[in-house]
Amino acid sequence: MSTNLASSVTKETSQIQYDQGVDESLLPKTEEDRTVGPIPYVFMWIGDGVNLGNMTLGASLVVAGTAMLNIFQTFAAAIIAIGIISTLFALNDRLGYRTGIPYVVQLRMSFGLKGSIISSLMRGIPAIVWYGFQSWIGGTALNEIAKVVTGGSFDNVVICFVVIQVLQIVLSLFGFHAIKWVEIVASLVIMLALIYVFAILLTSHSAVITEKWVHAKGTWGLPFFAFIMMFMGNYAAIFLSAADYSRELKSGISDKKRGFLYFSPILIAYGFVLTIGAMLASATGISNPVKSFAIVVDNPYITVGVSAFIVLGAVAVNMVANIIPPTYVITLLTKMKYKPAVIITGLLAFCSFPWVLVQDSSAKGLGMFILIYSAFLGPIVSILLIEYYILRKQKVNVADLYKEDGPFAGYNPCALLALFIGAGAAFLLVELAWIIGVVVGGSAYFLLTKYAFKDSKFKKGTIFEKEL
Repeated sequence: MSTNLASSVTKETSQIQYDQGVDESLLPKTEEDRTVGPIPYVFMWIGDGVNLGNMTLGASLVVAGTAMLNIFQTFAAAIIAIGIISTLFALNDRLGYRTGIPYVVQLRMSFGLKGSIISSLMRGIPAIVWYGFQSWIGGTALNEIAKVVTGGSFDNVVICFVVIQVLQIVLSLFGFHAIKWVEIVASLVIMLALIYVFAILLTSHSAVITEKWVHAKGTWGLPFFAFIMMFMGNYAAIFLSAADYSRELKSGISDKKRGFLYFSPILIAYGFVLTIGAMLASATGISNPVKSFAIVVDNPYITVGVSAFIVLGAVAVNMVANIIPPTYVITLLTKMKYKPAVIITGLLAFCSFPWVLVQDSSAKGLGMFILIYSAFLGPIVSILLIEYYILRKQKVNVADLYKEDGPFAGYNPCALLALFIGAGAAFLLVELAWIIGVVVGGSAYFLLTKYAFKDSKFKKGTIFEKEL
């Protein structure tokens, strides 16, 4: 971003705030506001990847003691998914990186000011559920620590869940500045802990892991592709709101380099954590990583250490993926300031009932939850990409996105119809929900914009403007 452009954005930002009373957290980020460099950005995504949700996803491969995919099929699916995720991340983060706007404002480009309410909720609600789930996992680990420290006299996951949640609410009040440092510390500490656990699994449980996972028959059929979709669905909400993160990244980084900033940490962190999840479930037959850790690491002192790292991991992933996006949604919808919105987000996560998603015997509930919500997120990401790259040729007037009576006022019927057409098609085969939603939703949006609603004001500034 040049100096002239930075000063232009600053002037435009001040005018938006003065005209519309928009909360400061939703205004375009200027060059001076961007404090995250490439290295902290990589650590942020490593911190996001090394979490118990991703580990549980790896554990979900093991049903009734045997993996549905063997080790080769698992890694093939993971590499395919990571390659697609990184590409979509780099494509969808560009508008936020160039202009500094958050995801909830980016949505207005396609859905309109009123229409973006629906689409923003479809990102915010899954994030709140994930927020609660990660906190529950962290609370479970904290409870394991408490049991060891008190000699078994304390055993209450609910209280630990509340403690973790309060801690995260307090940390998140400090915004992205706190996130950057939490992620750097968390990612380094957690990776070291997981390397230790990985070594224990290889030395003490290699035989059963080889039998149950490495040499499992597996399949290259629907379960293989369903795992790719589940893998991508797990990240769908994050790369959908890529603008929320790229707007914090310092300027001057090319698209290819930003793609690498996503691919390398996701490959390292996600691949490693996924592997440990599958190994733990194979070795113990338990899908809850916290409980399987306690069995594999049969030493109370080491259990305390590993559990502490699990707590740190839960906090780290929530700070990146599950707090900021729904907070922006609440701020946008209620006109609430950032800090009260953060507190409301944390309170809503209490109501997500995360213990329903993962039982000791199976994590299929978590997998199904991912597939269901990704059916809606797939169409949204394709609509945004088609809008920005094809219909508008990467030309958007940022100030217009903030005007209550501007060209993006109201709702765009083409975008809303395409969203529900794509989601409806995705539910016909929920195992492939994400990709079906992407293809059908994106195609429907392009065709509807071209042929339907001839007088729609949302065609202005697009390649179909001449048809008005």
